[in-house]
Amino acid sequence: MIEYLNGPQRREVVRWLLLGVFALALAGLFAILLVLSRAPVTGDWFPWIDFFRTALVVHVDQSVLIWFLAMAGVICSLTAASGRLFGDIAFWLSLAGTLGIAGAAFVGEGAPLMNNYIPVLQRPLFFVALALVGMGVVLRLVLLLPRLRPAAWFSPVSGERQVVAFTVAVAVFGALLAIIHTWIGMPPGLDGTAFYEYLFWGGGHLLQFAYTQMLLLAWLMLLRGSGTEIPFSPRLINGLLLLGLLPVLWALVIYAQYDPVSAEMRVAFTRLMQFGGGIPAVPVGLLVLYALFRGPALQGGAEQRPLRMALWFSLLLFGAGGILAILISGVNTVIPAHYHGSIVGVTLALMGLAYLLLPALGYEAVEGRLATLQPILYGSGQLLHIGGLALSGFMGIQRKTAGAAQGLESIPAKLAMGIMGIGGLLAVLGGILFVWIMLLAFYRGRRPVADQAPSTGKNSTR
Repeated sequence: MIEYLNGPQRREVVRWLLLGVFALALAGLFAILLVLSRAPVTGDWFPWIDFFRTALVVHVDQSVLIWFLAMAGVICSLTAASGRLFGDIAFWLSLAGTLGIAGAAFVGEGAPLMNNYIPVLQRPLFFVALALVGMGVVLRLVLLLPRLRPAAWFSPVSGERQVVAFTVAVAVFGALLAIIHTWIGMPPGLDGTAFYEYLFWGGGHLLQFAYTQMLLLAWLMLLRGSGTEIPFSPRLINGLLLLGLLPVLWALVIYAQYDPVSAEMRVAFTRLMQFGGGIPAVPVGLLVLYALFRGPALQGGAEQRPLRMALWFSLLLFGAGGILAILISGVNTVIPAHYHGSIVGVTLALMGLAYLLLPALGYEAVEGRLATLQPILYGSGQLLHIGGLALSGFMGIQRKTAGAAQGLESIPAKLAMGIMGIGGLLAVLGGILFVWIMLLAFYRGRRPVADQAPSTGKNSTR
């Protein structure tokens, strides 16, 4: 496992982890609300215009953007504690923004827009809240930079965290600069979905590279936490992690070549996503797989089984998402199949990392049937979900369509979308189970100081 944390560093890790779990809980709540808003009777409870898409915007931003950025805060805090005053400001800004994005669903009348990467509600509160989240996360990353020690980057374990924290910071700063650059270059008259699609296109891709770096660190930590050492030099591993800077730096070439609001820029970032994200992920993933197959398949105790399951399903989903990215052709459901695979691969790895951190933070390790079932349920559900989407896309079903517009005329197409729906339901249940397990662990509180050793399992999640 990882070393026991205490003092200011533990405090920071706990609160950023709580923020991430809270964002997922809000995402689950809004998933329930968007279903109720479409139901025949309960739909009357929602007088807001188009509350379904409003709830969907909040659900996506909480479950993807804020969850991931909160876990970036966790990784920063694992790497080095920040100063008390500015560290507090960074966290409270992010928390206020998280609450504001949720509250914006009920305040104001601006339309929800389902643009890629960061869908928006055209309401003042939403944009203020989004800015607060951005300011909080950027401040936390800025506080990290002076505490990085490049001389330790090729040392075991701590070097991995330093390299990943640095590359995540560079990618997030790059995303912010890309958004500002695009906003300055936005032509007059462009508004609505097209405006935000261009605004967040480049920056959204750069955020994906930051998330990939977090995924790779989680893989390595889960591998060790589940009882297997990676049989390679830290210099090799950390050197591969540094390759995560290459797609971020290539974004400079794209912006030097193309107008930020142009079809050429969009295509260039799509190609960068298809091939650039695998630069560090493929070799690191292959080394992790080698270590897994080299060691016993399920070695370790009860508290290591959820970690191993999260690692395996994360590898499967992220790999499937990467393969589907290469197969994208046209505007069909292969595209959401790709990003659901990749994003959920990251999410599962970070869920496993959350489990791994609990004993180091003084809480009981999660173990037992439910804890082992959670990554299996979430991962297998998402595999069915993206499988159904991919099969539908290969049959020509277009993305962002619903009802009769989907063209589900053949039995194979209907079966594929049915598989997608069943998988999505299983994945939702798996996500709710993760939030429940984490909240239960926090509710039970820290173990007595004299008991801060590996869990005895007396409070296992069964």
